[in-house]
Amino acid sequence: MLIRRIEKFLRETDMPPTKFGRLAAQDPRFVLDLRNGREPRPLMEMRCDSFIRGYREGSHAA
Repeated sequence: MLIRRIEKFLRETDMPPTKFGRLAAQDPRFVLDLRNGREPRPLMEMRCDSFIRGYREGSHAA
């Protein structure tokens, strides 16, 4: 489930949910909406997973 993966990522990185939403989905309310039951489309889920993977690999430090 995407929201669980995002919540784990937010705890690990200490990133605010609004920042994640802006960077991964261009929507600062994205995580809040997911917490309230929003169902992301498959492409958005792939974008978020790709962002998390890239962030962990250090591509955010450039």
